Amino acid sequence: MATSRASRSAPVPTMVERAYDHLLDMLMSLKIAPGERIAIDTVARQLGISQTPVREAMSQLEAEKLVYKMPNVGYRASPQMTREEVRDLYTLRQLIEPYAAARAAEAMTDGAIAALRAIDHEMSSVVEGDTRAYSRFAEADAALHRLIATGSGNRLIAETVERLHAHLHIFRALYATNAPHAAAREHRAIIDALVAHDAGAAERAVRHHLECSQQRMDDVLAERAPST
Repeated sequence: MATSRASRSAPVPTMVERAYDHLLDMLMSLKIAPGERIAIDTVARQLGISQTPVREAMSQLEAEKLVYKMPNVGYRASPQMTREEVRDLYTLRQLIEPYAAARAAEAMTDGAIAALRAIDHEMSSVVEGDTRAYSRFAEADAALHRLIATGSGNRLIAETVERLHAHLHIFRALYATNAPHAAAREHRAIIDALVAHDAGAAERAVRHHLECSQQRMDDVLAERAPST
């Protein structure tokens, strides 16, 4: 799956990695809904492994705030983000992703540019209203932001962006906030700046995209806020 950790390079995943990727996929696809209890023994049986690697995977997901542990109950999927949490998340993104884009623009390789062109094509081919399109668009969106983060050359930025996008993917799956056409235009401006090795334009384009993306999410949450 496109949302699995990009840093893994081992050809044969360990049992902990298998458990982590399985659980992450279940969370991201909403097969485990926000707030739902996650039974370690059930996951272990599904994967045909012992409970120990599942517990280790749960600990990793807990550190990433995707699950949480309750005394005498066990693990549950984290609840959906609140309006305040979404705003905090975007504040953090604004601090690191424009910088990452500028550094990535300076270091673009031919291989990275080819990947950007493929991402742009995938995003541009999405048809509004197609249920499957949201999943494809989300994967392309995650690939673009991951490429920028890793292209910055800063490992901590790459790891942070990966964790943030897991939360965003779950939110978008719940509320279908991708707005493919608008976001594709914003992403194309980012891609054009990266391909041109224009650090300043890349930084500005990412900042603008994040502002628009945050507004789309905030609008959705405002619509669903209980009336007083």
